[in-house]
Amino acid sequence: MEILIAIAATVVSYFFGTFPSAAIVAGRKNLDITTIGSGNPGASNVIRNLGWKTGLAVFLMDMAKAALAVGLAWVLTSEQQGPLSYVCLFAAILGHSYPITRKFKGGKGVACGGGGMFMLFPLTSLVLFTSWFVLTKATRKASIASLTISIALPFGISWENAERWEIVATLALVAFIIAKHLPNLRRLKSHEEPNI
Repeated sequence: MEILIAIAATVVSYFFGTFPSAAIVAGRKNLDITTIGSGNPGASNVIRNLGWKTGLAVFLMDMAKAALAVGLAWVLTSEQQGPLSYVCLFAAILGHSYPITRKFKGGKGVACGGGGMFMLFPLTSLVLFTSWFVLTKATRKASIASLTISIALPFGISWENAERWEIVATLALVAFIIAKHLPNLRRLKSHEEPNI
């Protein structure tokens, strides 16, 4: 029964992740976010093309998807930092990045993952959340900010006394984020990455 509950929670969390925050917000302005800018349906592309206020709304909505997934795990297990919390977090990120409802074309998982980590490690997440905005403003490159805070995440949770397996799980998340940003890294290297 516990396995069935865990599977059900994982599936539900995946569909939490598929909620099309950027598409809905941009759609209210009669725009298809996948046809403008980078075409990426994420907060950074919305900020770049529709402004900070609109982009922040998408950012928070994307964070909420994984936060709900982790919250679901808490309700089912009564464990704040148990394995199911991470499974549901990763499922939500996969739903956000590879949504079956949009031909598996989604965002890069930074804001979504940040929402789940906020539930697990609020202090570290608050620092990194703030740092993302500061770095983005300073460098005008959302990708630099996203990669920087992602790489810093395992160090932050270590400082908050995360268990070893949690750090390993977080390293897997960092690897995923870096892989999703490989096109950005190539554009940064060739000085073709657009400003935000």
